[in-house]
Amino acid sequence: MVQGKQNIAIIGAGLMGHGIAQVFAVGGHDVTVFDASPSALDTLRARIATNLADLGLADGAQDRVTGCSELSVAVAGADIVIEAAPEKLELKRTIFADLVALAPRHAVLASNTSVIPISDIAAGLETSERIVGTHWWNPPFLVPLVEVVGTERTEPRIIEHVLSLLSSVGKTPVHIRKDVAGFVGNRLQHALWREAIAIVAEGIADARTVDTVVKSSFGRRLAVLGPLENADLVGTDLTLDIHNVVLKHLNREPGPSSYLQALVESGKLGMKSGEGFRSWSEEEAQALRSRVARYLKAFKPVD
Repeated sequence: MVQGKQNIAIIGAGLMGHGIAQVFAVGGHDVTVFDASPSALDTLRARIATNLADLGLADGAQDRVTGCSELSVAVAGADIVIEAAPEKLELKRTIFADLVALAPRHAVLASNTSVIPISDIAAGLETSERIVGTHWWNPPFLVPLVEVVGTERTEPRIIEHVLSLLSSVGKTPVHIRKDVAGFVGNRLQHALWREAIAIVAEGIADARTVDTVVKSSFGRRLAVLGPLENADLVGTDLTLDIHNVVLKHLNREPGPSSYLQALVESGKLGMKSGEGFRSWSEEEAQALRSRVARYLKAFKPVD
């Protein structure tokens, strides 16, 4: 188990970074957040305070969070460093090379990448045995899961320490035993997305219908009935019978959908542009964001 207060350093004060900082600050740890953007640092504590008030949590945790514009200063006394930079491999490799040089030798170095194998980030870096993946989900202060991923070189004690630390601040950490692209959550999520896009592209149903089918059927059960629990519930024999019929009809394209590529090339970027798979007014987009936030805040896990 984790003993006492830890010094946490977060690299990036954006959507994920400030949320991760908030979790550790609420858990009683001191947090330093590095960002090259003055505006991100200037609003850091205010954004956390707003989240705390919205969640009905006591004010004050934001005071344990300190913004820092110099990386060397931010990580100087860290016990664990969590990188929350954009999802670009070379950027992350550059950051980790700096972290290896600047952070204390005992510090755990973690990446919040959602899909990049940790081995790719750690390749060729000294002390890679202390490099690990901690994939948080957005928003990190509302979604409990964190996927913890080691490489072939990551020391087992590092994995155990990170799992214990995350549990101590109220997260639900899981150990992903192989360092593969997308880990577990995003492999499952994007397998669903690939088939959903294919259904729209093939004219089987429109985007609104696909989303309605998911939300009004198996999506309602997912929080209390995982896919393999469901397979055992209905029986592996029935699952096999279904697979014998349906699997050969599912999308197997090895790369991104040409339909998705066409959307991006035509500037249909989703809510940010007002149109993606569907058209979105600003009011509709904000209403959906609010519904998701209300649902996550009200969600109570079932034992």
